[in-house]
Amino acid sequence: MDTDQQVIERTKKWINDVVVGCNFCPFAASVIKQQNVHYRVENSEEASICLKTLLAELNRLNDEVTVETTFLILPNSFHEFNDYLDLVSDAEELLIENGYEGIYQLASFHPLYQFAGSAATDAANYTNRSVYPMLHLLRESSIDKALEHYVNPGAIPERNINFAREKGLLYMKMLRDACLGG
Repeated sequence: MDTDQQVIERTKKWINDVVVGCNFCPFAASVIKQQNVHYRVENSEEASICLKTLLAELNRLNDEVTVETTFLILPNSFHEFNDYLDLVSDAEELLIENGYEGIYQLASFHPLYQFAGSAATDAANYTNRSVYPMLHLLRESSIDKALEHYVNPGAIPERNINFAREKGLLYMKMLRDACLGG
């Protein structure tokens, strides 16, 4: 079993090498550089405990305004993508129930991520295929602010899909999997 520190270091490598390195999120580099990211590892396999941890991280974002974004990393659970999607649905409900809709946005990443209607072998899935299952919390106000200075933000997903497909499945898998080494 990986230590929490190993999980965090591998996640950071994935963010740097894949998310920032491939420019999947053009706003990530500055947040990473400013060190305004919080990483939380939850080792429980119980969905209810993972959701309680997510709520604690939402409260942290409320209390610690210098933290721009949080990654809740779930290395020991939700290995099946459909189980993970159930967690994401429950997490989105948690945001609504606790009055966080419109304040925080939830992004999802998973080692077996698969966009609806895509084949499992579509390299485009690697835009969201991470080293561990994780939930990513972002401040909506920060997203809105970043989008004000970005031309045609609606083109980002299509650009990412094209990039991943041009690089190919093998390249994208090797890039992601290299983050697990060591």
